[in-house]
Amino acid sequence: MVTDRSIVVAGAGAIGCFVGGQLAASGRRVGLLVRSRVKTEIERFGLQLTDFDGSERKLGAGQLALSEDPSILYGAGIVLVTVKSADTAGVADQIAQHAPQDAVIVSLQNGVGNVAVLRERLGGRRVLAGMVPFNVVAMGEGRFHRSSSGDIQVAEDADNIAAALSVPGLHLRASRDIAGVQWGKLIINLNNALSALSDMPLAAQLANRDWRGLFADQMAEGLAALKAAGITPVSSTPIPMNWTHAMLRLPDMIFKAILGRTMKIDPEARSSMWQDLKQGRKTEIDYLQGAVIALAEQNKLDVPLMRRIVVLVKEAETAAQGPPGLSPQQIRGVV
Repeated sequence: MVTDRSIVVAGAGAIGCFVGGQLAASGRRVGLLVRSRVKTEIERFGLQLTDFDGSERKLGAGQLALSEDPSILYGAGIVLVTVKSADTAGVADQIAQHAPQDAVIVSLQNGVGNVAVLRERLGGRRVLAGMVPFNVVAMGEGRFHRSSSGDIQVAEDADNIAAALSVPGLHLRASRDIAGVQWGKLIINLNNALSALSDMPLAAQLANRDWRGLFADQMAEGLAALKAAGITPVSSTPIPMNWTHAMLRLPDMIFKAILGRTMKIDPEARSSMWQDLKQGRKTEIDYLQGAVIALAEQNKLDVPLMRRIVVLVKEAETAAQGPPGLSPQQIRGVV
């Protein structure tokens, strides 16, 4: 059975190292297909997994396989894809060349188009969509910190891959509407760009009503585009998706009380897009805001705030000076 063989994380960055590390810490055979920098870091410091709840797990480099060579995919039963969306086609070609034909491929990536790319390039192989709701921050020296709550969701399948991958410290659930789940996560991920442009931790940003109002306005544009396209997003929290942007507009004290009951975010939480700008990497803005803008264009809707945010993120990418530290007013263009 594929679940009896090794698990390989293809493109192990922050999310991939955390997920793979949790699996390895629970005794699963895990390989990480990583870049040279990450491999060197883990070989030197080991792998330290910390959590917003204060828990911590440490692994020596010998507790999992590390390689820059895609031949590590040979013999894998499950391949977890965690690369950035722009790298999906490339990693798919590596999987096609090196992984067994019967390996189950699970996409744990942002955005909604990666599974289609994987399936196109992998022929008849089994590819499952997934959604990771939490943030992981690479803290350096082999430490990867989960800074918000939530369970990973994976498309329901006959072998119940979600259950096979669940271990203490890493819970996965099967979903019958993974497309809706992915669109719901994408709408929430629209805030990644605001986090990157603000240079603020997520918790501090969400504590500010001006920032929440900006997020709410962007979310309203996104939900309108999805509605016009006939797409129903599924919320990853107990709060219905159509209520979320209204909740964001509430006074600070009321919002804080509601957020505390539905999601845990620690002061270290940062978005992946913030990390990209910090490290001078290209962001996934084209696969997040870009996907919604494409829907809006197809249905003749205007999403001016979202378009402006895309321009600002691309300007920050070009400047290569890290997160620009803009205010809500500067992002809106009213200053």
